Amino acid sequence: MFNFNFIISTAYESAYGNAYDLPLKKQFSKPKIYNANGDLTKRWYVYFSYRDPSTGKLMRQTPFYGNANTYKTKEERMAVLTIYKNIILKYLNEGYSPYEDNELKESAQEDIKDDLLEQEVPQELEEELLNTEPEIETSQAKKLGVKEAFDFVMTIKERDLRESSLRTLRSHNKIFIEWIEENRPDVSFIEDIDRSTIKTFLNHIHLSNSSRTVNNYRASLSSIFATLFESDMVPSNCVEKIRKLSTKPVKHERYSKTDQKRIFKFLEDNDPLMLLYIKFVAYSFLRPIEVCRLCVGDLDLKKKTISFVPKNGAWKTHRIPDILLNDIPDLSKMDKKAILFTAEGIGKFTDTKLENRRSYFTSRFKRLVSKEFDLSFEHTLYSFRHTFITMLYKEHRKSHAPFEAKSRVMHITGHTSMQSLESYLRGMDVELPDDYSHMLEQQLKEDG
Repeated sequence: MFNFNFIISTAYESAYGNAYDLPLKKQFSKPKIYNANGDLTKRWYVYFSYRDPSTGKLMRQTPFYGNANTYKTKEERMAVLTIYKNIILKYLNEGYSPYEDNELKESAQEDIKDDLLEQEVPQELEEELLNTEPEIETSQAKKLGVKEAFDFVMTIKERDLRESSLRTLRSHNKIFIEWIEENRPDVSFIEDIDRSTIKTFLNHIHLSNSSRTVNNYRASLSSIFATLFESDMVPSNCVEKIRKLSTKPVKHERYSKTDQKRIFKFLEDNDPLMLLYIKFVAYSFLRPIEVCRLCVGDLDLKKKTISFVPKNGAWKTHRIPDILLNDIPDLSKMDKKAILFTAEGIGKFTDTKLENRRSYFTSRFKRLVSKEFDLSFEHTLYSFRHTFITMLYKEHRKSHAPFEAKSRVMHITGHTSMQSLESYLRGMDVELPDDYSHMLEQQLKEDG
């Protein structure tokens, strides 16, 4: 049994993953977590049964503790045991057996110490584990309150999500829990929440918010309950059965050449910082949030490159065109870790969060430009990216066929596929077909 436990411990130390979604085999039961009814003074562990090859019967195996009981909060202990549970299931699915002398996969062999494999579990500990009576029929979900369950999920999510995503999830969690406490005092445990409860909450949100906002809340709650379901804390993800509301896609209207020139001239005289910010969107084809992420060190003015984090999270590098390079001030004496665009100016340190920095420049644009030119709500900062991608494509079409023109544009803008760029251009009606009147006239003549 020690060899099997050692495999699990080694896997936990070397790599944390969720690759456990394989069909269960009949020779073992699904591993579960025993949480001693939430009592942190007692040992928590993962337990499962495995079919004894000599009798053919499912037999309870020695519980697995790992280092879970060194953690002092319920959320941390549950998080560690969930990882152990998933790793145990992964290895069981791959054919490892507590009744055999298992060999680790080649990728993990370098971490094994031969002398450790020769050790045995002390007799007194073996007896303690075998005599521990887990509460098989009692689900730990019944023992977890709503807030406690949500805190557990956040412990897991903090490993994977960006701070901006975590901030949204925390906000939605807080509002949902407050609503539960105020409107559903009968709900004490996480398993008490069902589809009807979620639907009532979303209807409450819809009373004062758009369908898009409601869908965002739905997505957050679905993510939470998916994690709870994977951790055996709820019987199902009740949120995924609630349909999303229909929404109108956000449209970023392109600027006419006349309006674009007027806006640039106005900002040149009244707000050069706002103008430079817009030029990073227009000339480098960055999204406003990507511009707000930039630090001074992300720009290499000698190589004429700019490195940034796009919405998919993987670092990208774009060329800085001369039309933008000529407007960038001298950055050589600025700290490379300083934020490029702040309310106080270029290359400053600030405690303002990323989302708030983006909101600041959005509000600054609306207050100064939208009001001055009486722009519609569809004319946004993002619209400059649409406008200049359109310009770029039309210029390439003067000398290239559509496919080649799109290929050249895609190389510049950073679109990851031709399909995504084509969808982007179709949505803006960038290229209309030639006049086809002669074809209809020809058919009309033939019919006559």
